Amino acid sequence: MTTGLETERQQLPPLAPPAATSGLLEVFRKRYLLRMLVHNTIQSRYQGTALGWAWSYLQPAVRFLMFYFVFQIMIGRGAGVENFAIHLFAGMVIVHFFTETFGGGTQSLVQNRSLITKLAMPKELFPVARMLVSLWHTGPMLVILLVACVLTGWRPDAVGLLAGLLGFGIVLVLGLALALIFSVANVFFRDFSKVVQTLNQFVTFSVPMMYPFTMVQDRFGATGAEIYLYNPMAEAVLLIQRCFWSGTTEEPGATTVIHMPPDLWSRGLIMLALSFVLLIIAQMTFTRLEKRVPERL
Repeated sequence: MTTGLETERQQLPPLAPPAATSGLLEVFRKRYLLRMLVHNTIQSRYQGTALGWAWSYLQPAVRFLMFYFVFQIMIGRGAGVENFAIHLFAGMVIVHFFTETFGGGTQSLVQNRSLITKLAMPKELFPVARMLVSLWHTGPMLVILLVACVLTGWRPDAVGLLAGLLGFGIVLVLGLALALIFSVANVFFRDFSKVVQTLNQFVTFSVPMMYPFTMVQDRFGATGAEIYLYNPMAEAVLLIQRCFWSGTTEEPGATTVIHMPPDLWSRGLIMLALSFVLLIIAQMTFTRLEKRVPERL
């Protein structure tokens, strides 16, 4: 009898904690949960509105027209920068993706406390879901940007399109890494959400969006421009502008030479690599602290 029980125990798989995870890999193994969380988050945003999904396109379209009217027509801010509205809106698209990923990801664990305390699931699921929701909301802005570029004579090229993908890659990895770190930190100290709001405001003015990169070079010289480009978001904005804005100017090659740093690609690849390193550190930090998250929520 005893021998039979021992034999049966040996055949059973080893027990594992109900909330055991393999980090971000576990999130993508639970794709059905991720898909459901993303869908519910998007649905709740437009619930009860008459126009529904139309707001996803109306809001960025109105924003683009507003910036075009104010900066390019009213105050002539675009003087000396061809198609300044495209220059501005291209930067705004990528900055919006980053700030929504960073800000929403920071709040994700606290906002989903009821699910975290009741269900066993990888907690990385929530920052990842907010990143995907941010990507979804960035889609309509990209559509508006593409339409504006086509109307202004956009001539896309393979190098520019790859630059755009690299820019989005930097922001995706960097935003997710920061969301992981700050989401778990926000559980222990809610002040971190205020810190993120301040940082997101700083991002808007620390990238060549409302002003060209050449202005930084003119005002602060080569050394100042070098320090300025240590900001990965500045690099990402320049890559997106290389993808969209440069191709709308009369001489895209000359625009790239004048308004972009000569080592744009090498810097972009370095920033992407550093973002991945930060993501690994963020995952290690998150894993070490996540066991204490339910009790602090």
